[in-house]
Order: sequence, then structure tokens, then C-alpha cells
Amino acid sequence: MNAAIRILGIDPGLRVTGFGILEKSGGKLTYVTSGCIKTVAGELPQRLKTIVDGLAEVIGANAPVQVAVEKVFVNVNPQSTLLLGQARGAAICAAVMHDLPVSEYTALQVKQAVVGNGHAKKEQVQEMVKRLLRLAGDPNPDAADALACAICHAHGGQGLGRLATAGYRVKRGRLI
Repeated sequence: MNAAIRILGIDPGLRVTGFGILEKSGGKLTYVTSGCIKTVAGELPQRLKTIVDGLAEVIGANAPVQVAVEKVFVNVNPQSTLLLGQARGAAICAAVMHDLPVSEYTALQVKQAVVGNGHAKKEQVQEMVKRLLRLAGDPNPDAADALACAICHAHGGQGLGRLATAGYRVKRGRLI
């Protein structure tokens, strides 16, 4: 029998960073916990510290052995992209400070893995996360994205639709 692997999925954001933890045992996925780390408006260094500290607390309390983080996509506002990248960096730092391996996935890969459509809407991702993990209610949108990232990782980054990524490159968050 396969040993259970505990996976922490992270959906980084400067205002709200979603997290979700699941266990994979063989082909079965089991929900452990999820939530959000919210920062208050203010100085950037303090907001990044809130993300690092919050994720360190989640890691300490739940002992994941692998981490999956959503990659930043380039958006219209370069300043927003830079800030999001810094939040993502803080999330990765929290994981590597605990000696956890980090895997990264594009939004396209995550949506493909969970919904079977790389261009799915947030509500579709939420619904599929709820179904795949047999949750009683809808998870918070940020937590659902984090759980979706963990599900993508649990499926070997290939997803339910087996999105092959070899030979492709990413441009604007999409495989080309």
C-alpha cells in the first residue's frame, strides 16, 4: 500500500494568500484543511512577513511534505505583477525554510488538472474542488485555488486530462 503524501497548495496574493492541504494515498485524495492568510494594508515588508509567518504556522501545524505553488501570470499592470511576484516569493520562502520541495504550476495547468479545461472560470474550479474532495460546502475562492494547485500536483502535474507539457513553453500564463 502507498504511504500517504501530504501536499500544501498555495495560491499567492499580496492581500489574500490561499492555502489548502490534502493527502494523497494511492489514487485517493483526502481533504485536510484550507484557509486564507490576509494581510492588512501597509508597508510591503510587513505584509510579506505576514505571509511567511502565516504559512510557517500552517506548515508547522499540518506537516506537509510537498508544496505546490501557482505561477504568476503577467497581467496588464506591471506593478501588480511585481507585487504578486513578491507575495509568491514569500510563499516559496516559507516552504524552503522548512526544507520542503516546491513545484510550480501555471493557472492553465491547474485548471486543466481540476476541471479538464485550462480556461475554466473560478466558479468551475470551486465546484470541481468541492466534488473531487467531497466537501460539504463551497470552499473560499482563494482556498479553492490553493486546493486546486495541490490536486494538480497530486496528479503529477499532468491533471485528469493528462496535459502534456514537454516541449512547450509558457507565455502569458499559457502553454504554447
